[in-house]
Amino acid sequence: MGLLAQQWHWFTDAANWQGTTGIPYLLGQHVLISLAATFIAMGIALPIGIILGHLGKGGLLAINVTNVGRAIPSFALMVFFVLIFGLGTAPTLIALIVLAVPPVITNAYQGMRSVDRDLVDSARGLGMTEAQILRKVEVPIAIPVIMAGVRTAGVQVVATATLGAYVAWGGLGLLIEQGLNTATGYPELLGGAILVALLAGATEGLLALVQRLLTPAGLRKVSASHAAVAVKPSTSRGKAAA
Repeated sequence: MGLLAQQWHWFTDAANWQGTTGIPYLLGQHVLISLAATFIAMGIALPIGIILGHLGKGGLLAINVTNVGRAIPSFALMVFFVLIFGLGTAPTLIALIVLAVPPVITNAYQGMRSVDRDLVDSARGLGMTEAQILRKVEVPIAIPVIMAGVRTAGVQVVATATLGAYVAWGGLGLLIEQGLNTATGYPELLGGAILVALLAGATEGLLALVQRLLTPAGLRKVSASHAAVAVKPSTSRGKAAA
């Protein structure tokens, strides 16, 4: 039986879609822990990044401190938390939160600092409070950059959650782990990898849609016009060359 035939047989085998080791159950586990880790990281990182970006103080220090987490391998973090909390969900969830915080803080801070200071000063001149400036001026303009950090964190979390299988948690990584440990487990290994890749792609697409919905219509139009202007010079050069 060829490779593609084996893979098709594995995906269409009813036994792989049932029980606590079936694809739906493991996919549900993976999605739930990814959502939990991403939302908790957002709850921690967004207020810090937005406030520091608004104040313009302490942001670089906070970014440098949180970026230390990027230098530590995710699996090493999981093992460390296993020593504290034991095997299971806790070490996986905490490690994923630690992984997701840096890109969210960094982009929230950078997004807030990228807002034109003249706009902020004009808002103050109109008598707007600091809270109003945050809510009505800075955050709406910074949304594309902020959401780019959330998208990065979300995809990283989905991909890294596969390591949870090695600390007795579960998720789609369990398929990969079992496939590696079984002599005839190649279809299971590849199937798990395909499912994780599809989930990561779906996560990126969904968060991109959320970003578009949250971005004010005026900014979407400006971005589109900038993209159109960027295309025109290359087109004209192409005609000149012709």
